[in-house]
Amino acid sequence: MKALVFELSLPRAGALMSLGRASQKFFYDSPLSLISIKDVDEPVLPGPDWVKVKTAACGFCASDLNLIFLRESLTASPFSSFPCIMGHEMCGTVVEAGGSVDKAKQGDMVAVAPILSCATRGIDPVCTACAKGLVCNCENFARGNLAPGMFLGLCKDVGGGFAPYFVAHKSQVFVMPKGTRPETGAMMEPFCVGLAAVLGSSPREGEKVLVIGGGVIGNTVVRAIRALGADCKITVADPSPFAAGVARLSGADSIIASGDIIADAPALTGGTSYKPLMGKNILMGGFDRIFDTVGSSNTLNAAMRCLAAGGEIMMLGIGASAKLDLTALWLKKQTIKGTLAYGFEPWEGKSLHVYEIALELIKKGKVRLDDLVTHRFALSEYKRQIEVNLAKGRHQAMKTITWFD
Repeated sequence: MKALVFELSLPRAGALMSLGRASQKFFYDSPLSLISIKDVDEPVLPGPDWVKVKTAACGFCASDLNLIFLRESLTASPFSSFPCIMGHEMCGTVVEAGGSVDKAKQGDMVAVAPILSCATRGIDPVCTACAKGLVCNCENFARGNLAPGMFLGLCKDVGGGFAPYFVAHKSQVFVMPKGTRPETGAMMEPFCVGLAAVLGSSPREGEKVLVIGGGVIGNTVVRAIRALGADCKITVADPSPFAAGVARLSGADSIIASGDIIADAPALTGGTSYKPLMGKNILMGGFDRIFDTVGSSNTLNAAMRCLAAGGEIMMLGIGASAKLDLTALWLKKQTIKGTLAYGFEPWEGKSLHVYEIALELIKKGKVRLDDLVTHRFALSEYKRQIEVNLAKGRHQAMKTITWFD
């Protein structure tokens, strides 16, 4: 079968880091590129706890773009292995189920939580993090009966969703309601990232909430807040008119389109802005809660300066490093929390996987996801898909997916 494969070569990577300054095309459309369509063997079940899935759709994620353009943090390099079939926002139809699988059967459409935690790796007893339900923070991403890899799409032993078939452990598959569109299934993974962040930093009634970034994850945060019924004011900061329009449809009350969060925050929050002897203004008062889906030095510093006393920043953006002025942290007794993906959360008296909570919200009609998919590409069109993701505003793109007939 044909699959989109990432194959790491340090000499080629070094050349790309140099030549890529002249043209980004070297990374995905040149003999030096580390990604290509390759012929690979169709996967077989690794064991009785696994299912084989015929891919319906797989979303293209910003982390896929970071991998292709060698922007990933080297700190996470022990937890990946190559060559690997890319893609982790996948859904499809079960075509074969192992004898120990009881959650899904042949013919079911499933969404897949791609994290390769202790359960998928055959590790028993599970690590401390997994025992707490923090499967996305598993301590064994480089151990067990699989090669290193945090999730499907970053592990050489199990392929990702940019291929006609893939395999998944029974703990990773969640049956979608009958009649669900593949677009909804492919959006489950990014939605659960946003939902987990909101469950981990839940807005209270009357709070002023800021979401930095109006891309896919920013919109899933807004939709998760609205689906959970929090009566709060939501502002989304994004300079793109297209992203701003989507954010309003998702449930945002107001938009910061200027690119200057600190300057616009006083009018939106009632906070008072003060000018230091040097540097940017700092607010007393401000937003009660901020979700930063970008995670850069600029966005984190801005968030800290316009966050109210006792406020909380939930950082979803995956940045390699950031230089911060920590004054606001102690001056206003702030909390900064990081989040990666999703795990188990308390829900109506039970501990449920975030995918299960998402499915409940979908079944009750409290959230819609398929309308965030704006572009569909065949696997062979991956170069064009990359180009669209590099210029989302110009193409009015939100989530792009690879589509399999």
